[in-house]
Amino acid sequence: MTDTLTASAVRDNKSANRFELPVDGSIAFANYRTAGDRVIITHTETPPALRGRGIASELVKGALGLIRADGNKVVAGCSFVVDYLEQHPEYADIKG
Repeated sequence: MTDTLTASAVRDNKSANRFELPVDGSIAFANYRTAGDRVIITHTETPPALRGRGIASELVKGALGLIRADGNKVVAGCSFVVDYLEQHPEYADIKG
Protein backbone atom coordinates (compact mmCIF):
# COMPACT_ATOMS: atom_id res chain seq x y z
CA MET A 1 0.00 0.00 0.00
CA THR A 2 1.31 3.45 -0.80
CA ASP A 3 2.08 5.81 2.06
CA THR A 4 -0.52 8.30 0.82
CA LEU A 5 -3.34 5.76 0.72
CA THR A 6 -5.71 6.40 3.58
CA ALA A 7 -9.39 6.02 4.23
CA SER A 8 -9.62 9.82 4.22
CA ALA A 9 -8.96 9.73 0.45
CA VAL A 10 -12.30 7.99 -0.12
CA ARG A 11 -14.82 10.20 -1.89
CA ASP A 12 -18.55 9.86 -2.39
CA ASN A 13 -19.31 10.06 -6.10
CA LYS A 14 -23.01 10.76 -5.62
CA SER A 15 -23.72 10.98 -9.35
CA ALA A 16 -22.47 7.40 -9.81
CA ASN A 17 -23.83 6.13 -6.45
CA ARG A 18 -20.46 4.83 -5.37
CA PHE A 19 -17.65 5.48 -2.95
CA GLU A 20 -14.28 5.69 -4.69
CA LEU A 21 -10.66 5.35 -3.64
CA PRO A 22 -8.14 6.33 -6.32
CA VAL A 23 -4.88 4.36 -6.17
CA ASP A 24 -2.01 4.32 -8.63
CA GLY A 25 -4.13 5.57 -11.54
CA SER A 26 -6.98 3.12 -10.87
CA ILE A 27 -10.13 3.35 -8.76
CA ALA A 28 -11.43 0.89 -6.20
CA PHE A 29 -15.13 1.44 -5.61
CA ALA A 30 -18.15 0.43 -3.60
CA ASN A 31 -21.54 0.77 -5.27
CA TYR A 32 -24.47 1.76 -3.10
CA ARG A 33 -28.10 2.72 -3.11
CA THR A 34 -30.00 4.66 -0.51
CA ALA A 35 -33.28 4.05 1.28
CA GLY A 36 -34.11 6.90 3.63
CA ASP A 37 -31.20 7.22 6.05
CA ARG A 38 -29.81 3.81 5.03
CA VAL A 39 -26.87 3.41 2.67
CA ILE A 40 -26.89 -0.09 1.22
CA ILE A 41 -23.46 -1.05 -0.09
CA THR A 42 -24.24 -3.54 -2.83
CA HIS A 43 -20.84 -4.32 -4.36
CA THR A 44 -17.18 -3.57 -3.76
CA GLU A 45 -14.52 -3.90 -6.40
CA THR A 46 -10.76 -3.51 -6.43
CA PRO A 47 -8.96 -3.63 -9.78
CA PRO A 48 -6.94 -6.87 -10.11
CA ALA A 49 -3.58 -5.05 -10.13
CA LEU A 50 -4.37 -3.52 -6.72
CA ARG A 51 -5.62 -6.62 -4.91
CA GLY A 52 -3.88 -8.01 -1.86
CA ARG A 53 -2.81 -4.60 -0.55
CA GLY A 54 -5.65 -3.84 1.88
CA ILE A 55 -7.22 -1.33 -0.47
CA ALA A 56 -10.75 -2.72 -0.20
CA SER A 57 -10.54 -2.44 3.58
CA GLU A 58 -9.41 1.18 3.35
CA LEU A 59 -12.23 1.84 0.89
CA VAL A 60 -14.87 0.40 3.22
CA LYS A 61 -13.36 2.15 6.25
CA GLY A 62 -13.54 5.48 4.43
CA ALA A 63 -17.07 4.81 3.18
CA LEU A 64 -18.23 3.99 6.70
CA GLY A 65 -16.64 7.18 7.97
CA LEU A 66 -18.54 9.22 5.38
CA ILE A 67 -21.79 7.40 6.16
CA ARG A 68 -21.32 8.07 9.89
CA ALA A 69 -20.45 11.73 9.29
CA ASP A 70 -23.69 12.17 7.35
CA GLY A 71 -25.69 10.66 10.24
CA ASN A 72 -26.76 7.65 8.18
CA LYS A 73 -26.79 3.89 8.77
CA VAL A 74 -25.11 1.23 6.65
CA VAL A 75 -26.62 -1.97 5.35
CA ALA A 76 -24.13 -4.56 4.12
CA GLY A 77 -25.36 -5.84 0.78
CA CYS A 78 -22.13 -7.56 -0.23
CA SER A 79 -20.09 -10.21 1.52
CA PHE A 80 -16.96 -8.09 1.86
CA VAL A 81 -18.82 -5.42 3.83
CA VAL A 82 -20.55 -8.09 5.94
CA ASP A 83 -17.15 -9.53 6.86
CA TYR A 84 -15.63 -6.09 7.47
CA LEU A 85 -18.41 -5.11 9.87
CA GLU A 86 -18.06 -8.41 11.75
CA GLN A 87 -14.33 -7.74 12.21
CA HIS A 88 -14.81 -4.08 13.21
CA PRO A 89 -17.32 -3.75 16.05
CA GLU A 90 -16.53 -0.04 16.31
CA TYR A 91 -19.08 0.45 13.51
CA ALA A 92 -21.93 -1.30 15.35
CA ASP A 93 -23.58 2.08 16.00
CA ILE A 94 -24.18 2.70 12.30
CA LYS A 95 -25.30 -0.77 11.28
CA GLY A 96 -28.84 -0.53 9.98
